[in-house]
Amino acid sequence: MIVTNPLSKKVSLVFWIAIVISTLSVIWGVLSPENLKGVTSTIRNFISVHFGWYYLLIVTLFVLFCLFIIVSPYGTLKLGKADEKPEYSMPTWFAMLFSAGMGIGLVFWGVAEPVSHYAKNAPTAEAGTPAALQESLQFVYFHWGLHAWAIYALVALTLAYFKFKRGAPGLISATLYPILGDKVKGPIGKTIDVIAVFATVVGVATTLGFGAAQINGGLTFLTDLPNEFWVQLVIIGIVTVLFMFSAYTGLSKGIKYLSNANMFLALLLFAFMLVVGPSLKIMNVFTDTIGSYFNDLAQMSFRLAPTNEENQTWIQDWTVFYWAWWIAWSPFVGIFIARVSRGRTIREFLMGVLIVPPLVSFLWFATFGMSAINLEQGGSDIAGLATEQALFGTLTEYPLGIVTSIIALCLIGTFFVTSADSATFVLGMQSTNGSLNPPKTVKFAWGVVQSSMAAILLYTGGLQGLQNALITAALPFSVIMLMMMYSLYKALAEDKAILIDKSSKSPSSTTDEQKSNQSMSS
Repeated sequence: MIVTNPLSKKVSLVFWIAIVISTLSVIWGVLSPENLKGVTSTIRNFISVHFGWYYLLIVTLFVLFCLFIIVSPYGTLKLGKADEKPEYSMPTWFAMLFSAGMGIGLVFWGVAEPVSHYAKNAPTAEAGTPAALQESLQFVYFHWGLHAWAIYALVALTLAYFKFKRGAPGLISATLYPILGDKVKGPIGKTIDVIAVFATVVGVATTLGFGAAQINGGLTFLTDLPNEFWVQLVIIGIVTVLFMFSAYTGLSKGIKYLSNANMFLALLLFAFMLVVGPSLKIMNVFTDTIGSYFNDLAQMSFRLAPTNEENQTWIQDWTVFYWAWWIAWSPFVGIFIARVSRGRTIREFLMGVLIVPPLVSFLWFATFGMSAINLEQGGSDIAGLATEQALFGTLTEYPLGIVTSIIALCLIGTFFVTSADSATFVLGMQSTNGSLNPPKTVKFAWGVVQSSMAAILLYTGGLQGLQNALITAALPFSVIMLMMMYSLYKALAEDKAILIDKSSKSPSSTTDEQKSNQSMSS
């Protein structure tokens, strides 16, 4: 068993190494933006072409592993002591993990991805056809459903189990103790934690960049404000001040209240669009595409189209990008979900994470995607708008468009703050030897770094630059995830065997066995 370091609140070497690497990346972008853009583009293209098969295989493996754990006897083990109760209620728990896990991404891509698949570049069908309509949502479900949340669930479950069941520090490296032993306390462990921290910085910075771009796009669509980098820089600066204030109030107050506010605004916008949009068409298509999603899930999970260059490029641009995004985000989301999941059984945890958030995401995409596609079919050119403006172009075509656009901007802003707020906590935790209450100065330092990284990525390559950075940062952490999966399985098998052995040796078990033997003898 690993014992928590009594100096856990002190800044670790991981903090300084990761800060230096992140700062050098920012300086590189400031001094030579074109060079940074070219290098990340080259790396992204190499990984997409040569490691696409790898991403598809490992993410599907994560899904199968999570499903196996649910139905196995390991599912009865609790993330904590046997008599512990969950810290948060079920609704609050769902709100917190959903806000941290999908937030800005759902709002950014809720219209843009389905309408792009339908009107511009369908996965396999001809654009604008009924087949393209079905594929537009089917593949959105694929990208935002079971596979995405299995990535999060694996990291979160592993961290929660070792932290709350075995008393390990809340570090990625600590979860590998069953396979690395005391090496997790040396250079190997530090390297693993630095990779996890840097992947988190890039993953969160990318998402913040999407958020800033969409806020700017919405303001440009609604007003005369230009859609330029300096505006996005101002937006990032304002939001940085807001999430630092939220981080200062602490996890139980700031993040909890903002998460609940996120859910309220999201439900308000969702319910309004479901009512004023093509409601019957939304529910009909939702039902039909859910069926096709599950029917074709296995085929989509391994689809690489090696003999069709156009389809292969689509997979690299969409599926491989998403798998890399979720992997890069998984240290952040996994640690945060683990932090708020103490007291739940493994089966309850996995079923909650794998069922509820994907289902909500499916409903969201069906509602906003079909509302946009319905306009596209009626002659509006939603697909022709900039990606960050597609949502606002759709909202303004329906009643109270200005009001709902303002609500959408507020929703993006609160998701922005929640994601960044949660990330400062996670980065602080990972760079202070796993402290569940990292110093505020450490969280503030990470807040400045991730905001600076978001600004640099936008400056050097816009949305494409964000995607390049994601795919580059995700590859090394994906190897660590494979190690975490094996390590968790070893730990579960060991602990379950100990419980069975103790149970067989208990007085009550002996008595029952004696009674059984007496009954058989008679």
